[in-house]
Amino acid sequence: MVSGFCVTFTIYCRVLSQNHYQLLGVSATATAQEIKLAYKQLAIRFHPDKHGGSTQFEDQFKAISAAYRILSDPARRAAYDHQLRAAVLRAEEARRQQQFRAQGQHVYGVPMPPAAPLRTRRPAGSTERHYQKMAARRPRFTRRDYLLTAGLFLLLLLFIVSVKVTMDHVSAVSNYENGLRAYAERKWSTAHGFFSEAIAFKPSYRQALRRRAEIEQLVYQNYKAARTDYQLALRQDNPPAEAALLLYRLGQCQANLAQKTSAQQSLTRALALDSTLSGAWLARGELRLFDLLQFQAAADDFSVGLRQRAAAGKKPVLKYVTYRGLAFYKLRDFSAARQDYREVLLQDPKNGQVHFLLGRLAQQEGNTAAACEFFRRAVQLGYLYAGEALSQSCP
Repeated sequence: MVSGFCVTFTIYCRVLSQNHYQLLGVSATATAQEIKLAYKQLAIRFHPDKHGGSTQFEDQFKAISAAYRILSDPARRAAYDHQLRAAVLRAEEARRQQQFRAQGQHVYGVPMPPAAPLRTRRPAGSTERHYQKMAARRPRFTRRDYLLTAGLFLLLLLFIVSVKVTMDHVSAVSNYENGLRAYAERKWSTAHGFFSEAIAFKPSYRQALRRRAEIEQLVYQNYKAARTDYQLALRQDNPPAEAALLLYRLGQCQANLAQKTSAQQSLTRALALDSTLSGAWLARGELRLFDLLQFQAAADDFSVGLRQRAAAGKKPVLKYVTYRGLAFYKLRDFSAARQDYREVLLQDPKNGQVHFLLGRLAQQEGNTAAACEFFRRAVQLGYLYAGEALSQSCP
């Protein structure tokens, strides 16, 4: 009985010292078919019924059956393989630490501490035991990717535009200031060039448009170009007083371009914005007198413009006093006309034109002697038109 126990114990110890692959007699890389075939052969060989119900063969048969249950299941086999590899790594680590441990650890036979377990991920499944070729996939843009790309592009575009606008504004202001200095020094060509550069950088620069238009109108007499600049300046946001001045200048250019109706409208709009603009009153009076033949309206405009100049402490412009006298003459208000003519002669006694107009006035009143005398004085002062009137009216 004792000998039977020893034999059984020996077989049990040997079974425990083997892993499942060794029990079935196959390698760790054996296929499922090879494992199944090995199990069948061992089951037939160690089945207890063939050995009279011997307990030693029964333990061997149970160990073989347990090994087959684990290795025949792919998931359990993978977990078991992972345990075997971890056991091998722990054994190697323990052996390496035992080999290279310090001498002081052998004092009094103190054993080495057990190796710490390796930290690994969960056991791989059966599908990960072999490399699988993955199909190449083309990158796909989602809606979020498109929105981010569009947002970045928009930010870049806004940055570029803001930088350009800022640089153009700085360049325009610099050229405008240089143009103002040249304008003050009456260097018209230089000033015109600087103002043009400022407008090239900033087409809506109303101050530069106005200054360039003034040079084109008052210096170069290029009324068409001046009209274009005034119209562009009026499209900007102007204070009422500045808008009135621009309309006044525009009306002058339109009058010189024979645009009578447009000129009157511009001058009227200017006076609606600033009724103290005496130059606009006088310019509209001149337009109404010579082009529109509106003599009463012309006389009224001249009166308002001259009165505003006097209130501002400015000298009356003799040309417009003469024009008002001519308007009164056309209205057959000879007394008012004579008063304006005499006012001009008091300040300019050698004005041949006014002597001629006084002669026409005397002629209308039937005073031939006085008319001839005024005509003779006009001829002596160099007014050529008076010569023909003298030869026709004063034989």
